Amino acid sequence: MNTNYDHQLEEKHNICLVEAVNLALRRAMLDDESVVLLGEDIGVNGGVFRATDGLQEQFGISRVMDTPLAETTIAGTAVGMAVAGLKPIAEIQFMGFIYATLEHLFCHAARMRNRTRGRLTCPLVLRAPFGGGIHAPEHHSESTEALFAHIPGLRVVIPSSPARAYGLLLAAINNPDPVIFLEPKRLYRAEKHEVVDDGKALPLDTCFTLREGTDLTLISWGACIKECLSVVDGFNSIADSGLSIELIDLATVNPIDFATIEASIKKTGRCVIVHEAAKTCGIGAEIAAHIAEHLMSYCKAPVKRITGFDTVMPYFRNEQHYMITELDIEAGIKTVMASSF
Repeated sequence: MNTNYDHQLEEKHNICLVEAVNLALRRAMLDDESVVLLGEDIGVNGGVFRATDGLQEQFGISRVMDTPLAETTIAGTAVGMAVAGLKPIAEIQFMGFIYATLEHLFCHAARMRNRTRGRLTCPLVLRAPFGGGIHAPEHHSESTEALFAHIPGLRVVIPSSPARAYGLLLAAINNPDPVIFLEPKRLYRAEKHEVVDDGKALPLDTCFTLREGTDLTLISWGACIKECLSVVDGFNSIADSGLSIELIDLATVNPIDFATIEASIKKTGRCVIVHEAAKTCGIGAEIAAHIAEHLMSYCKAPVKRITGFDTVMPYFRNEQHYMITELDIEAGIKTVMASSF
């Protein structure tokens, strides 16, 4: 193992989201020798999106391991490593390749604490880029986060900015139970922001209120936060628009921080939920159901969902017809503002 490296504390970096992932992985490996990485082409090549670039050179092949093209093996090996006392971080190249891991994740990783009555935990992180918008084939463009959120024992985390990618990934690595960490690849290099490499984790299971408002609550996560921010800032910057929107980044889609959502709905009385995933049985439906069950007396209008279609993601020529636009979000907000019970 290569231990000849500089360990600079609280160094500031102006980086994009994928670079923040790399920075968090590096920090975790510096701070804890039990952290190991495994996946296809993550070592010599640094990963298909270069999320692990330079880490094998720095930490050696015993901690950054190239695996065969076998997702089932990657997941099973990660479960075994975690139970044996390591903190494995496994990369699946694209979310479309993740389904071969489900037996190990659903039947073993998610159940380990319960099965052993707390004697064993499974502190693994499974990373995967997900979502559309980069003109990839359909197997590379899924947004199936609800599939994993449905499984008790699995935590599902989705960052939407470099700073949240850094802090949430560190929190996921430190968590004693399995975390599915989904990275919106459309945002990988979309923007650069300042990230302080201080080793501080952000809280899991917590929403982030990105903009405060009084008239409508807009809830989203992942790549759609980019369009939501643009729309909210547009409305909030127009003095005579008469509209103040609160924007919530869900961040952890299982378990959901309903306390933050409830406080916002009690204030605004209106809600729009935006997600790229298909509409049926999506995370948005769970949020809408919770609002209907617990907050109807505060609601001034029905909840509206703006989502992807219940279809396979189309090839790149038609991809733009599937993706959610700022115009879609603006129209949804205007519809809810014009509605009432």
